[in-house]
Amino acid sequence: MMKIRYFLFIASTVFFTSCAGLQTVLQSGGAAPLSEEEVIRGLKEALSTGARNSAGKLAAENGYYGDAAVRILLPDEAKIIIDNISRIPGGDRLVEDVIIKINRAAEDAAKEAAPIFLNSIGQMTIGDAFNILRGSDNAATAYLRSSTWKPLYDLYKPKIRNSTEKKIAGNISAKDSWVTLTDKWNTFASSIPGRLGGFKTVNVDLDDFLTTKALNGLFLKIETEEQKIRKDVSARITPLLRRVFGTLDVNQ
Repeated sequence: MMKIRYFLFIASTVFFTSCAGLQTVLQSGGAAPLSEEEVIRGLKEALSTGARNSAGKLAAENGYYGDAAVRILLPDEAKIIIDNISRIPGGDRLVEDVIIKINRAAEDAAKEAAPIFLNSIGQMTIGDAFNILRGSDNAATAYLRSSTWKPLYDLYKPKIRNSTEKKIAGNISAKDSWVTLTDKWNTFASSIPGRLGGFKTVNVDLDDFLTTKALNGLFLKIETEEQKIRKDVSARITPLLRRVFGTLDVNQ
């Protein structure tokens, strides 16, 4: 009997300690405990704000091209071209022209990125929300990246393709410029001097490369916005954000 009582005492202690811990998670300052509905609404609001801000910045002119952190350069497979571009007349200018048009294409596609992300945010469950709230500084971004990358890729790639095929300047598209560059290089690499020099042709799916790079840049910007909301009180621009993320300040 004594053993049973001792077991019940220990079990009840663990139970109430766990409840106290949960209440601490739900407590925002000296205010009333947060409800599950408030937590999930707060997380969705934070992610929506981050997605809109991030997409808006990237969609502006030079949003990609003017930001070294997300600027899209030529694929690694093109390094041999860049290293030997002087062999092609006007090669340096041609490479830069391709890079500019590639980034313009990504900036154009970014205009449609926010709605795609917002549709995905609706999939979040209450369990996900609590894990994100108490997780690392990039927990929300990591969750979205792992759970929505495939559908985002499938939705985003056609927009990238439309952008790369759009005539931007001089009636030339980014894809036209890339094909011109790689065709010239591949012609040289396939020539007798090219083969003797050990050069290889370059074949890259430009749309796949751009989609991956563009989404990486978007997630990077969303992660930056997430960290602002987690760490900077002034970035919590609504009462709900201040209430939900205020729990992080209390429990630090």
